[in-house]
Amino acid sequence: MEEWDDWHWQLAHRLNTIEELSQVIHLTPAEVEGLAAPHRFRVDITPYFASLMDPDDPKCPIRRQVIPTAQELVPFPAEMTDSLAEEADSPVPGLVHRYPDRVLMLVTTQCASYCRYCTRSRLVGDPNAQFSRKDYEAQIDYIAHTPSIRDVLLSGGDPLILPQRLLEDLLRRLRAIPHVELLRIGSRVPVFLPQRITPDLVEMLRQFHPLWMNVHVNHPKELTPEVEVALARLADAGIPLGCQSVLLAGVNDCPNVMKELVRKLVRNRVRPYYLYQCDLVHGAGHFRTPVSVGIQIIESLRGHTSGLAVPTYVIDAPHGGGKIPILPNYLLSQSPDYVVVRNYEGFISAYAQPEHYERHDPSTCAACRKQALDAREAGQEGVAALLRGERGAIAPEGFALAHRRFPGAVWPAPSIPIESMERGGGE
Repeated sequence: MEEWDDWHWQLAHRLNTIEELSQVIHLTPAEVEGLAAPHRFRVDITPYFASLMDPDDPKCPIRRQVIPTAQELVPFPAEMTDSLAEEADSPVPGLVHRYPDRVLMLVTTQCASYCRYCTRSRLVGDPNAQFSRKDYEAQIDYIAHTPSIRDVLLSGGDPLILPQRLLEDLLRRLRAIPHVELLRIGSRVPVFLPQRITPDLVEMLRQFHPLWMNVHVNHPKELTPEVEVALARLADAGIPLGCQSVLLAGVNDCPNVMKELVRKLVRNRVRPYYLYQCDLVHGAGHFRTPVSVGIQIIESLRGHTSGLAVPTYVIDAPHGGGKIPILPNYLLSQSPDYVVVRNYEGFISAYAQPEHYERHDPSTCAACRKQALDAREAGQEGVAALLRGERGAIAPEGFALAHRRFPGAVWPAPSIPIESMERGGGE
């Protein structure tokens, strides 16, 4: 039917009640309890995405992602409201500046459909928490007055839910900032609502190159012919596509399912980018897996399929630590003469170190000097500053106080330059 292909119709007819969903699937008692809960996270499912659910299988990977269950209502000990501490890194509302050269710009709290494991469930789906034009002004003003920012990622919510004229205006204003080199959009719309990826939308987006897009696909069943058409339109417009997946118990915690997913993504010109460990947010406890499951998945991909198809498995560290890669151990040992490495089959070999190496001299390198200056201005030198020899130590909070074993002992403060370090007493 013609209405089915109209993305406005899809949004207007989203399913969210027990009565509506019971006409599509056979709800279990646990699903009924989840849907009936008074303070549950918002439910809205496009008719298109609902049509992919197995009506008779409550373990259907599509169904598990969007239908709440009673398990969602049970808190777990480690959960947090803002597990990534985004608000602590927000200089203005809706803008997260965690890394030195890039910012996350939250432009809406609304989505086409709502993932039950949403990391921003504290905001997303709440119509009363919408970002305003005043917020956009503050966000863009901050970016314009922070020259270290070269990369802006639009997210939310889902930016592709915004009115097209508003999204175009935001992109145009960001593109006009001289130091902003790269624009990115994070979106699940191509999967939840592929009808939205119209030729008109794609023509608008292609004005703002270099523009990249990360889509969010968790299971191969999501890559339907409709989604493949939407992805092709974006790729044909020169928009490089990546995929951010979340490791979810009962959805994709199987090496073979993930292998099928990444191969199918690459066939559709989508590069698997991140595989996220599930965040510590309320409602996501039953989706969490041990980290060993993610390691096993990477072991099953590396060497067994193209390197293009292997995502980086990361934990987005609680309390604002950012994305930390978690990889199997391929470097087994090293000496000044050799490194010992293993491959995906367990084959172990030695790689000879060079006998003579003329070291790079950062004091004569313009790129190194510029990087060091930029890092100091941003106040985020980190471990790289230790490797450059510009810092002697990075100590945790309270370290100096804890190590004053006797009067007069002096220990370095966090991120203290080598030249100003004083040697403290030892035991």
